Amino acid sequence: MAVELSRLQSPTAVQRALDEFSRIGRTVFLARYGFGKSRDFLVRDGKTGQLCDSKAIVAAAFGYQFPDEGPLKPDDFAGAGACVVSRLQRLGFDVVRIGEDWTSEEVQATIASYFEMLQLEATQQRYTKTEFNAQLRRQLRERSKGSVELKYQNISAVLHDLELPFIRGYKPRSNVQLLLRQSVQRFVLDHPDLVSQVVDAMEEVKTPGQQTFHACVVEPPALETVVQLANTRGKVRLARKTNWAQRDEANRSLGRAGEQWVIAFEQRRLANAGYPELFQQLDWVSDRLGDGIGYDILSHERPGEHRFIEVKTTNGGHASSFIISRNELDFAQEAGDAFHLYRVFHFREEPKLYILNGRLADQLHLEPIDYRASFRRLVG
Repeated sequence: MAVELSRLQSPTAVQRALDEFSRIGRTVFLARYGFGKSRDFLVRDGKTGQLCDSKAIVAAAFGYQFPDEGPLKPDDFAGAGACVVSRLQRLGFDVVRIGEDWTSEEVQATIASYFEMLQLEATQQRYTKTEFNAQLRRQLRERSKGSVELKYQNISAVLHDLELPFIRGYKPRSNVQLLLRQSVQRFVLDHPDLVSQVVDAMEEVKTPGQQTFHACVVEPPALETVVQLANTRGKVRLARKTNWAQRDEANRSLGRAGEQWVIAFEQRRLANAGYPELFQQLDWVSDRLGDGIGYDILSHERPGEHRFIEVKTTNGGHASSFIISRNELDFAQEAGDAFHLYRVFHFREEPKLYILNGRLADQLHLEPIDYRASFRRLVG
């Protein structure tokens, strides 16, 4: 049976099974696939927070991934409980032992612990994640170290969705318990001063003391397709002062420091490419003329070939969102392969960057956030 389960590789197939479970209800779903109620483990639907019978979901998901073979049968699961749990977890789904779902008290304690760490990280104070994990587990009911780490990652995912800073060591992991998602949002709304303190501390400009550029270029984040959660309670709206991406854009000191770092990076890049003389022709356009040209720095690819560089700087992480203007998008379209967006992140600690080259619309999800209002309607 383990060999059969290893063939299930599609999170989309599992989600389709979960969607079916939600659509037709537990009783009909179990009857359709011939399963009884789970006695040990349930899998959480990340879209709704609903807990579903794990073996029945895996059976249906197998049929979705392999329609010619159809869903698995109950007899296929003899002695395979652990394999089912492992397979669902490998595909990124949260599996809960029956009777051991996280309580509201446990969730609140976990959120408080997380934000205490986040404050320390934002102000660059030393702390040990292992000690926080152990301290929190003393307040919980026999939770493992791994389950606590997963909950911390779930909190990161909620904060990332809200475009707020999160702890670097806890990469966002979705399939979040609905109670946890609601509780994190409530904590953010109930503690605006604390959230602002974190954002303010993360925005602080500290020019890196030693500029080292080797191994600082990384691949850009992958463009993900994320299922939008149905929200019947209205969108959670945060005060504008906590919108991290917009504050990054408005922080001229941070932007200027990032551009200065990129200029030094360009000096090293051109020297390594064998064109050190081209650095003398570099033009810091945004410093000389101000914003609005569509790029910040005019550099060179090689003699006679320009490289137009737009710099976006953050103290946040690799996948932090950023603001880009309509003018910059249009210029990227016009300049084509000569346009390079340098996204500098983790700036105050150990700056790294990734580079987006050419048309940005093909590489980013672009969401309009503002409109210019007037009383003149343009017609064709």
